[in-house]
Amino acid sequence: MERVSAFDEPLKKLLGGPTAKVMADHLDLHTVGDLLHHYPRRYEERGRLTALTDLPLDEHVTVVAQVADARVMTFNGGRGRRLEVTLTDGSGRLQLVFFGHGVHKPHKELLPGRRAMFAGKVSVFNRKLQLAHPTYQLLDVRDEDEATEAADAFAGQLLPIYPACKQLDSWRLAKAVDTVLPSAGEAVDPLPPSLRDGRGFVSLPEALLKIHRPHTKADVAAARERLKWDEAFVLQVALARRRHSDTELPATARRPVPGGLLDAFDAGLPFTLTDGQRTVTDEIFRDLATEHPMHRLLQGEVGSGKTLVALRAMLRVVDAGGQTALLAPTEVLAQQHHRSITEMMGELAENWGLWREAPLDEGRRPGDGRALGGSHRGTKVVLLTGSMGTAARRQALLDLVTGEAGIVIGTHALIEDKVKFHDLGLVVVDEQHRFGVEQRDALRSKGKQQPHLLVMTATPIPRTVAMTVFGDLETSVLDQLPAGRSPIASHVVPAKDKPHFLDRAWERVREEAEGGHQAYVVCPRIGDDTDEAAEKKGKKRDDAADDAEKRPPLAVLDIAAQLARGPLAGLRVEVLHGRMPPDEKDDVMRRFAAGRVDVLVATTVIEVGVNVPNATAMVIMDADRFGVSQLHQLRGRVGRGSAPGLCLLVSEAHEASPARARLSAVAATLDGFELSRIDLEQRREGDVLGQAQSGVRSSLRVLSVIDDEEVIAAAREEAVRIVADDPALERLPELRTALDALLDKDREEYLDKG
Repeated sequence: MERVSAFDEPLKKLLGGPTAKVMADHLDLHTVGDLLHHYPRRYEERGRLTALTDLPLDEHVTVVAQVADARVMTFNGGRGRRLEVTLTDGSGRLQLVFFGHGVHKPHKELLPGRRAMFAGKVSVFNRKLQLAHPTYQLLDVRDEDEATEAADAFAGQLLPIYPACKQLDSWRLAKAVDTVLPSAGEAVDPLPPSLRDGRGFVSLPEALLKIHRPHTKADVAAARERLKWDEAFVLQVALARRRHSDTELPATARRPVPGGLLDAFDAGLPFTLTDGQRTVTDEIFRDLATEHPMHRLLQGEVGSGKTLVALRAMLRVVDAGGQTALLAPTEVLAQQHHRSITEMMGELAENWGLWREAPLDEGRRPGDGRALGGSHRGTKVVLLTGSMGTAARRQALLDLVTGEAGIVIGTHALIEDKVKFHDLGLVVVDEQHRFGVEQRDALRSKGKQQPHLLVMTATPIPRTVAMTVFGDLETSVLDQLPAGRSPIASHVVPAKDKPHFLDRAWERVREEAEGGHQAYVVCPRIGDDTDEAAEKKGKKRDDAADDAEKRPPLAVLDIAAQLARGPLAGLRVEVLHGRMPPDEKDDVMRRFAAGRVDVLVATTVIEVGVNVPNATAMVIMDADRFGVSQLHQLRGRVGRGSAPGLCLLVSEAHEASPARARLSAVAATLDGFELSRIDLEQRREGDVLGQAQSGVRSSLRVLSVIDDEEVIAAAREEAVRIVADDPALERLPELRTALDALLDKDREEYLDKG
């Protein structure tokens, strides 16, 4: 029978059922390995814990002090008992209080002269600081001399403070760690010896001992340096193996076809591509020309021209005989992409002359420029969404399976089994973070061979995040805005503190409309009956701030009505939200784009992809309820023409609140990459291998994708070198074991489907 690794032993076996259950339920710790990788959050120098004079009110504290006095008081005619304990550290005093059944044990243990460590929330009673029902740990000493010696030793050591929970204090976790710490000696070291020795790292068992029980700050530094490398390196090996396996897959090379759709499209462009667009296009075209599938992330600033770059890639593939699919997260965005791509292509998006007449079985390939003839080149650009009518849907499906349509733009409807392609050569995924990997994979599986993949995001991503969250993709960055883009002025409007500022905001919207321009007003909620019912059922809302949390988020339908009969009376005000019928949504967007609507009051359905150059003003209501990146995306809907843009962030959050600080950061810069760092710092990193981009649990425990760029970059280089030399890791079984531990079944599937 195979021996179970000490790291895989269940905690219940060593710690007992109740403690193990608390760890499992509240800290997601199940095995010895889980607990050994539950590192201290910080360390206190024990001597610094005794300052009773500086305790912060209403905060949880840990103090080390000596019992000066302890006495039991009775109340309610002797029926109630209260234990009052006074602590001292020589500089100040602190009172502890215990009630009821909680009196007996501390009454026996907290005797005058005893020294202990206490933790609890600081409050005030009778103008004195106190801890009510604190938890405590006695320092094990026998006499006064020994107590002094133990206290001195105690004060000179580092006290690990663990991420804990209400049911399990930090020092109880520390005791549990003491129980399993001998198993650290059996840790399987994932780093190849040459890498470990070359970089001067301590061994993994030594790192685990030093991270949990350091004698000096140097011990902590050495342990953290080593453990950071483990996390970065093992993760980068997983991603490098994924990239390497991709290079082994076959794909149809899509090489240039002179005189095809792309050449005709470029000849009709009324502007010159930016240097950034040319550079990124060259990277994409090089990938498309290879016989292995492209896996590329295209990221860039709002309005940097990603759609144009993606369209030129799509036309290259259509020229070479393939079809392309653009997957959008919402119907509004899919419709907008269909409209804008059709407009950009002009007559190339229609079926003319020989294209319409030549049957497929005569050897014509979709988009083959050589078969189209003269100015009558073109390919069908079709839209496929879940709410399309039966006839239109049937025709779209027919155009795809016969190859009549070279470009299809759609929502999740593209993924359905009944959708078949003649020859799918390129998949473009817009706003990747809104799709599960399974959805992306389902569309890619529709190609005869693995189609090329281009993932687009309008949310700038710090380089370190791109190397981790999107580490299986090569990255292209568009950081240059096209000529003619106007600056956007952003301001916070404190509606609660200065209501006249909000009045002025509506005056500015009216001024823009009267000057021939248009405006957006964005609200967090729709405001219809379904919306209200969801809230009553306890539907989770975005975090709000201060007093704004006491009321529901502002709603599109309410605000639109108030504006139409109030400050914007006389202007053409209309609404747009996700629960409107598709035809109605499309009609509203068409009329807004045509200038027949002055003010569009909408939810975040206009967050990405919507391009109306005449829209110059945006007012975001309850702006503190949106994330940093989302605010940046919304702001990017204005300033897309020659007139300057204006973005007003309306909030009732107090000036000193974190929410207002977040809004001020957005107003202070248009640099999406800087804002993405701020956003990441606030949201935390989440599980970089999981599908969620935020959350409490993370596969990264000491590595920070914000601060450890050099470590991640160096680990990536080492990982690429090692995987190129030994893709199956046959000569590195310890690394393979560590990889298996990192990649549970769900994460393995995540990478495999990348």
